Amino acid sequence: MNDARSRPVTGHVPVLRLGDVLLVTLQGDLHDSTAQQLQQDLAETISRTGVHGVLIDISGVEIVDSFLGRVLAEIAAQAKLLAARTVVAGMRPAVAITLVELGLTLPGLSTALSTEAGMELLAQRAPVRLSGGPRQESP
Repeated sequence: MNDARSRPVTGHVPVLRLGDVLLVTLQGDLHDSTAQQLQQDLAETISRTGVHGVLIDISGVEIVDSFLGRVLAEIAAQAKLLAARTVVAGMRPAVAITLVELGLTLPGLSTALSTEAGMELLAQRAPVRLSGGPRQESP
């Protein structure tokens, strides 16, 4: 019997806006086309809304391979270019071990144990908004 964690993610991954943060919850494996669509959706949404953070919950992902590691790093790089920060939350111990064994460091990503901790981390480093001026990162 297949449960949600073993099904591949195909099509569209929902992106939920929570204030100045975009929340993405991944379940199962991410196919190439779905990963590309997610990257495009996130970049467009960050640009359009001006959010300062992206929180990717991977608690429903049992295995992170080099493909998913690369996708997460690319999302973080795109978000950073658009003045947003990326946090990955809910990483299972086995996933962390696998990432280390694969030599994946996930540059540009911060991690949190839970979505709540991830939201707190993004709130601590929220940008300072100047009236009429561009966004500036807080110290």
